[in-house]
Amino acid sequence: MGLLAANSVVIGWIDGCVVVAYLIATILLGIWLGRGQKTNREYFLGGHQLPTWALLLSIVATETSTVTFLSVPGRSYIVDRNFTFLQIAFGYIVGRFAIILLLLPGYFRGEMLSAYEVLGRRFGLATRRLASLVFLVMRNLADGLRLLLSATALKLAINLNIVECIVVMTIITAIYCCAGGVKSVVWNDCIQFAVYMAGAIATVWMIVHMMSGGWGQIVQFGHDTGRWQVFDFDPSLTKKTVTFWSGLVGGGFLTLATHGADQMIVQRYLCAKNQKSASWALGISGFIVLGQFALFLLIGLALACFYSTHDTASAPTNGDQVFMTFVVQHMGAGLTGLILAAVLAATMSNLSSSFNSSASAFMSDWLQRWLPNMTDRQSLTLARVLTLVSAAIHALVAITVYNLGVDESTVQLVLGIAGFSTGLLLGLYILGLVAPHTREAVAIAAFFVGLAATFSVWRFTQISSWWYTLVGSTVIVTVGLILGVFFKRPSSKSLAS
Repeated sequence: MGLLAANSVVIGWIDGCVVVAYLIATILLGIWLGRGQKTNREYFLGGHQLPTWALLLSIVATETSTVTFLSVPGRSYIVDRNFTFLQIAFGYIVGRFAIILLLLPGYFRGEMLSAYEVLGRRFGLATRRLASLVFLVMRNLADGLRLLLSATALKLAINLNIVECIVVMTIITAIYCCAGGVKSVVWNDCIQFAVYMAGAIATVWMIVHMMSGGWGQIVQFGHDTGRWQVFDFDPSLTKKTVTFWSGLVGGGFLTLATHGADQMIVQRYLCAKNQKSASWALGISGFIVLGQFALFLLIGLALACFYSTHDTASAPTNGDQVFMTFVVQHMGAGLTGLILAAVLAATMSNLSSSFNSSASAFMSDWLQRWLPNMTDRQSLTLARVLTLVSAAIHALVAITVYNLGVDESTVQLVLGIAGFSTGLLLGLYILGLVAPHTREAVAIAAFFVGLAATFSVWRFTQISSWWYTLVGSTVIVTVGLILGVFFKRPSSKSLAS
């Protein structure tokens, strides 16, 4: 409490108590859940005893992050000025069901710590480690950006600089994540989901009651400004905003990659009791994300309506900051603390998952073969050390990006990174499905051709980042199939077998 009370700029002691109570509760829960853990498999997989509904909320909370909570309202407020961003959620739903049909069965053959063990079985150790390396680099870059955005929001509420905010959030998240492992991550995700959803609903409620015309005024404002528009059927591949086609196809492939080939989400499936439980959690999560996006875009519309009649001269012009600016300037005591706790909840949910999944990927894909004789206690200690190392790397990325002065919309930048890298991983998975006789050398060669193609599209064309996943995965599969005609290997099992 001392930190917030002594250095508070906007929030009062009530809000400070709300935030500190939340942070203490997450740490204590993590420590309590960590009792009795004896092996790294318990630390990373939770003993396969986590219920379906908890995994469902954890998947949603993990992918939500502060980018969704703060940046998405900015899209209906100032970036797109409508609800067209919602179209990408349609692709998210389609992509999830494709994963359930195509990729999920492969994760329930044997006991795995890492998503990339599947690629190791299919192609070889070099491919497994290459995919793991791509994941580790991408995850640290993307989540470092998310951490930076959260630190920016925290800075609006308390008198700390950006670097200090980054360090504070990293340390708190690392403590409960390190203490409780994936069980702490998942159960805290459930609490964090409830906190940030409560914060979002409270914000809409507050804005409605601050408008003289109430809800009707917001609805009319949306009609008058065209902000209720959801669909955009423009066939352009270069349009930076989301269209129906980039949302459905690009979003579908992006989800197929992020939820089918990204260790951070795949780890949730590996914690499930069985494939059926994982399928239900993944399938339903897409519809909840759709509802979340609609709620966050509604916040942006409501904020635009509010600032059209209140404080118009000082209306925020930065979409990423409009939500938090309103909170610290206009929300009452207690509610401001709730929203700030919600921002931290979204951040910590994503960060803790990233810390834990990065540690599990590095340990499983890189260190396990070099340290075969570790005792259970030693492996658990190493897992916790790797979690702390991952936390430090995330913080370093956030601080570095801040010092470089990156000013592009954070949500666009994060999704661009995800589309660039996860498309490459997805390409390897699909190649393993459709070409069971592909040599490892062919798969690796196809990967680097896909990398070059995606880089060229990013560097030399105006094609929107929403299409990067499709470009990378398609090139890898095409090149792999062509090279596979000339360089075959004896028949082996495919990912689907």
